[in-house]
Amino acid sequence: MHPTTARPHTLRSTLAVLCVTALCVAAGLSTAQDKPAASGPKPALSVAVVSPQTTRLGQTLAANGNLAAWQEASIGAEAGGQRLAEVRVNVGERVRKGQVLAVFATDTLSAEAAQARATVAEAEAAAAEAAANAERARTLQASGALSASQINQYLTADKTAQARLQAARAQSQVQQARLAQSQVLAPDDGIVSARQATVGAVVGSGTELFRLIRQGRLEWRAEVTSAELARVVPGTSATLTTASGAKLQGRVRMVGPTVDPQTRTALVYVDVTPVAGNAAPALPGMFAHGEFALGAAPAMTVPQSAVVVREGFSYVMRLNPDNRVNAVKVQTGRVVADRVEISAGLPADARIVASGGSFLNEGDLVRVVPATVPAK
Repeated sequence: MHPTTARPHTLRSTLAVLCVTALCVAAGLSTAQDKPAASGPKPALSVAVVSPQTTRLGQTLAANGNLAAWQEASIGAEAGGQRLAEVRVNVGERVRKGQVLAVFATDTLSAEAAQARATVAEAEAAAAEAAANAERARTLQASGALSASQINQYLTADKTAQARLQAARAQSQVQQARLAQSQVLAPDDGIVSARQATVGAVVGSGTELFRLIRQGRLEWRAEVTSAELARVVPGTSATLTTASGAKLQGRVRMVGPTVDPQTRTALVYVDVTPVAGNAAPALPGMFAHGEFALGAAPAMTVPQSAVVVREGFSYVMRLNPDNRVNAVKVQTGRVVADRVEISAGLPADARIVASGGSFLNEGDLVRVVPATVPAK
């Protein structure tokens, strides 16, 4: 086509574009050339950034176990075949050392004691007579009025009478002891934990009548695994809570000398005392959970608000140099006040979002603002 033939068509197109532009301007519309340039991505959240801190945290070891009596005393009948005339204490009562717990009938014992005293008196008279005869025989020995055999008989009779006197006295002491055993006495201070004594019962020698928790002392028998056993030593302090809610404080008295081959645990014996002001009961046989205080050690901690829990795992939102965040899975440990220990998964120089991490997703852009200092 000849160039001159296209000029009218080109002119008409140019005029059409100018007309459209003029109409758009008149209507208040902007053209593509007037549109502003597209802006960049907006931050998803304004956050404060913190770094992990090294804090000295107390180390503890948790354990479970049962409360038990420190020592139990079995109180039985020493004099057999006697009838219980009186029982003065019941289960749960606190008793003092030497207190009378029960009394046996003393009719038979008193008669036997009186008979023993009479036997002693008889032996004393016989011994006195034999001693006088022996003395006269010694005075007549030089005169020859008595033969040597007669003198020996008097001297032997004297010794025999003295021996019978000693035997009678010993028998009298036995009867006096049996009479004293008619009263059952507490061997130590403590609490009566069991009672089999019944008024009117005739009990044999050695029959258990009462069981006593000596001095009312309790101990916690904690089960500690063999792997952790070396961390617990005598003198280590412990705090525990019973199933009834009683708070107790204790100190390790002894570490068990053996390990159970089935459970691979050993018993740690802890002397416990109730915390002042705690009215909940702590009784032998109760289950208790406690912790041993093992001292303090440095640990890396972050604010609790910085930890986000998702699908059962703990995360912190780490800030990258481009102000974008990524979720880092961490392992948490002890919680002290408003800080939580990070045991693994986070470098010590990391910068993390102090709070609001639960509103952020992987790769979100954030705006960093100065951290506010909490008012004291």
